[in-house]
Amino acid sequence: MKHMKIDFDKNIDGLIPAIIQDATTKNVLMLGYMNQEAFDKTKETQKVTFYSRSKKRSWTKGEESGNFLNVVHIKNDCDDDTLLIYVNPAGPTCHKGSDTCWNEENLSNFGFFSELEKTIEQRRTSSEADTSYVASLFEKGINKIAQKVGEEAVEVVIEAKDDNDDLFLNESADLLFHYLILLQAKGFTLNDIENVLKKRQK
Repeated sequence: MKHMKIDFDKNIDGLIPAIIQDATTKNVLMLGYMNQEAFDKTKETQKVTFYSRSKKRSWTKGEESGNFLNVVHIKNDCDDDTLLIYVNPAGPTCHKGSDTCWNEENLSNFGFFSELEKTIEQRRTSSEADTSYVASLFEKGINKIAQKVGEEAVEVVIEAKDDNDDLFLNESADLLFHYLILLQAKGFTLNDIENVLKKRQK
């Protein structure tokens, strides 16, 4: 890790905030404070060490629970007085047992696609089949949903062999949409697919 210019003298207590972010999911896990000693120990051990304002000493997150925050990368901000630390957490981060100190699950978020998954779930559970295409598909059952995925996949293959990019993209969107429906019909989400791909990664 290259030398970083950090202004520990900016605040009277010699502490700077350290934002802890999961290197994979990009979720913010917690906020702590570091002094020079805690920062040096973090670099040396590659496990996040804070300065505890209540204990009045440095403490390594996980030293009692085993839920260490393993450092991946450290960045400082434009004023050199705030750290952003990317980590791979070894277990829950919060002392109360949750993944984050905001009592959130540390799951990957796929932006619009995660919102689309929520919309599909809402239509599945709260809409009527005669007013919602999604609800009607779920009512028809897994065979019909799987059939639709197959039909859309064929359409994608056909359009991939032609030169109309607009049709190809539209058919691709239809395929992805129906695949998300099929995933939910089988009781899974994109996070489950991500976990499978992670296991395959060498």
